[in-house]
Amino acid sequence: MQRVLSQKFKRGLALATVAVAALIAGCGGGTSQIDPFAPTRVIAFGDEMGTILSSGKKYGINGLNADTKLVDCKTNPNWAQILASGFGFVYPQCNSDFVALPQGIMYATAGNKVGDVRDQIDRHLSNDRFGPKDIVSIMVGVNDILELYRQFPAQNRDSLINEAKARGKLLADQANRIANANGRVLVGTIFDVGLTPFGQKEKVSQPDIDRAVFLNDLSAAFNTALRLNLLNDGRLVGLVLVDETIQQIARFPTAFGYTDVTNAACRTDVAPQDCTTDTLVQDANITQWLWAGDVLLSPSAQQRIGAAALQRAKNNPF
Repeated sequence: MQRVLSQKFKRGLALATVAVAALIAGCGGGTSQIDPFAPTRVIAFGDEMGTILSSGKKYGINGLNADTKLVDCKTNPNWAQILASGFGFVYPQCNSDFVALPQGIMYATAGNKVGDVRDQIDRHLSNDRFGPKDIVSIMVGVNDILELYRQFPAQNRDSLINEAKARGKLLADQANRIANANGRVLVGTIFDVGLTPFGQKEKVSQPDIDRAVFLNDLSAAFNTALRLNLLNDGRLVGLVLVDETIQQIARFPTAFGYTDVTNAACRTDVAPQDCTTDTLVQDANITQWLWAGDVLLSPSAQQRIGAAALQRAKNNPF
């Protein structure tokens, strides 16, 4: 008797499964797939990390044309360029070959803080919009940390940590704002500023407290507030973990092919935007050194961040 009931149950379950499959097929489902995200425009907000000047120069280590010895904007791309090129886009500031119409808008500006990005978004929305085929990248916050750090000890540690949290939340608000306007957003955390050549020099020259740890604490407070306040629907906003990437390299440099993770490769007598492969300190190597300047990443580190951003953009269900 039990075997007969079991066979009837199995036949009934099979019929029910067929019926559900037929219903799904009748509604147009079942065989359709989610289309891969194919943006038609890239918009970059941020600071020095993603800036391209009208001259084609970037902040870090500029590559040179082998024949002319002039700066070649396509060489040693920054993370914003790497993201754009992954979708076949270029920015007007680096379209010297004119092989394609530029589909990129460059708002990233040296010295930008979170408040500046908020204002740039305001200006963008005053005569444009964000749409579901826009990939919008944002990486900013290091200049906020530096600004807050310079207020110590006139401002106490706790008040500065709280302000770093407020700046991180403000950045999350801007990413959410773009997402709510129907844009697709990639936002990056910031690297721990205490790990930079600037942070390490401050640790040595300012022995009142461990200045590198304080800079890291400010950075962590910013990143935590950013992450806690981002829209977490898994669809409109993608997070790029710059902090974790740089932390891993700094802790295990040889595992990532780096020989120097504490010094700046660019000479200090050269402006950051004028640094090239011909203006480096002795023995510097652009593929094996983590830092280009006091708070600027080398081309190899930019490549890692750009690749992570591109992977996130392509894998996120935008």
